[in-house]
Amino acid sequence: MPPRASNTKPKRPKDSNLLAKSVVEDLIGEKWDGSPLDKPHEREKNPHAVAMSKLGASKGGIARAASMTAKQRSKIAKKAAKARWNKVA
Repeated sequence: MPPRASNTKPKRPKDSNLLAKSVVEDLIGEKWDGSPLDKPHEREKNPHAVAMSKLGASKGGIARAASMTAKQRSKIAKKAAKARWNKVA
């Protein structure tokens, strides 16, 4: 049995922007692969600022741990472990 005419047409997207894109692609007969909407542009980071950040981050945790009592560190560790194990995947 031959397929129905309505089943041979490609499905159109429900999003109005994607629908407009697909209509234009059909009219010009080409596919648009390199759309700026497909993947966001990553911003460039200042390497000096990144290096300074890493220096401060490595010192921060050690300084915080040194200023706490063993009981405070234990309480924070237990809270972190509980949060880690209570996550639902």
